[in-house]
Amino acid sequence: MATVLLARHGLTALTGPVLAGWTPDVHLSDAGGAQAKALAERLAAVRLDALVSSPLDRCQETARAVAEDRGLEVRTDDRFGECGYGQWTGRPLAELAKEPLWQVVQYHPSAAVFPGGEAMADVQRRAVAAVRDWNERLGEKGVYLVCTHGDVIKAIVADALGLHLDQFQRITADPASVTIIRYTPLRPFLLTLNDVGELRLPEGSEEKDGGENITGSDAAVGGGSGTT
Repeated sequence: MATVLLARHGLTALTGPVLAGWTPDVHLSDAGGAQAKALAERLAAVRLDALVSSPLDRCQETARAVAEDRGLEVRTDDRFGECGYGQWTGRPLAELAKEPLWQVVQYHPSAAVFPGGEAMADVQRRAVAAVRDWNERLGEKGVYLVCTHGDVIKAIVADALGLHLDQFQRITADPASVTIIRYTPLRPFLLTLNDVGELRLPEGSEEKDGGENITGSDAAVGGGSGTT
């Protein structure tokens, strides 16, 4: 089946210290804009049959940077939108880390339901269903980019690896990183994870240091690390 490139949006002013979620009008920062441009350059040699994005501004802006010189329309799929964090939206991570639910999110996310928001398990179901739908639409030779959010990427990767959702916090998706999964009739293959440097399809990956640990944990909601 198809090959999907999962790109996390570039940095915003809230990335790292605040759980942005569905907060409106969260745009790329200057650094995030530079990341989006660099992402487009890294992907310049990669054929893309479609470019799909979360409806949120930071993803749309990142996707448009990739689409600019390709003549591709950015197609919006709400199923790739950020997790609905409900009452947690817009709150500092350092504050959220004191909530009893934080430990559930860290160690038993399959049971996590955000107050007034979504269950993490539902986020995974909708995102994986979206990938499967786009795979069918584009066919076995299709190559497409999805610009989305850290937790969404981690949930899709966990599914591809056959990991229980409770293990998804072991996966990292840094801002402007690229993760590549090839789907076949039998199983998915993870080709590249969290690539933040020179991209080669289907192989090549580099490490990147995460952001400051302000939560007393080595993982976070909202995709994980990242500094402005």
